[in-house]
Amino acid sequence: MKKISLLLLAFLLIITTVACSPKTETPDSPDLVQEESPDVEPQEEPVEPKGTIILSTTTSTQDSGLLDFLLPIFTEETGIEVKTIAVGTGKALQMGRDGEADVLLVHAKADELTFVEEGHGTERRDVMYNDFILVGPVDDPLNLKADHPNNILEGLKVIANEEVTFVSRGDDSGTHKKELSIWKAASIEPAGDWYLEAGAGMGDVLKIASEKQGYTITDRATYLSMRDTLDLDIIIEGDENLFNQYGVIPVNPNKNSNINGEGAIEFMNWITSQRGQDLIKEYGVEEYGQPLFIPNAE
Repeated sequence: MKKISLLLLAFLLIITTVACSPKTETPDSPDLVQEESPDVEPQEEPVEPKGTIILSTTTSTQDSGLLDFLLPIFTEETGIEVKTIAVGTGKALQMGRDGEADVLLVHAKADELTFVEEGHGTERRDVMYNDFILVGPVDDPLNLKADHPNNILEGLKVIANEEVTFVSRGDDSGTHKKELSIWKAASIEPAGDWYLEAGAGMGDVLKIASEKQGYTITDRATYLSMRDTLDLDIIIEGDENLFNQYGVIPVNPNKNSNINGEGAIEFMNWITSQRGQDLIKEYGVEEYGQPLFIPNAE
């Protein structure tokens, strides 16, 4: 738990530093201007196509825009096309068990390790992390932001006691699994008219919570990518229970003769390489003033 706390602290320090760092402008100096002869760069040979892989992943990586940023670069550099199927982590893992995907990018580490131990995947590697947050109405009728800004367990207890609208993913996704584990840690079994199980992806759940002026648990990246369209604010953040780790797993090619095992391994190697990690670290900084994911592949 200490390691997770340190990682969350590091994550919050990184996004704060990036958001607050001033831009440095260099004044033009005539004495330093030199004429440069134009360099003619040699034309790079286009990468030959190497087939297609099916990536089964979470809705959060899709809704945040990360995949739209990463995958065209991956294809350009490797020649491998990527067909993305964005579902909850539970469904993504099931697709792997059924041999319906080549590689997985998901965020429920305990289930991922079990998936590999059972022989469905060849290996698992950490890729990146961010954190979950509790979002809710801007006016925060329960005053959670003031009373429990960093304590998700106490926040959920107040929501349940007051029976204020809470929108759950309800889809066996990594986010849903995390939410249920937090309710359990708070010794609460959520049920009743106030507890809405949407059975939908993160983007849709945020829209529902905004429309109904309720609370929900979301990954930070999806919220930041949609915040301008939502009437929701960050209410609770920074709790060690809200750590959110993502992993990559190539599916065992013995599952299906059509599985592109080589392509899956190349994707895993690329996204955990220095190149892939640098791109992940870059995503979100220009638009949101902070990275949406922190790379941590070993």
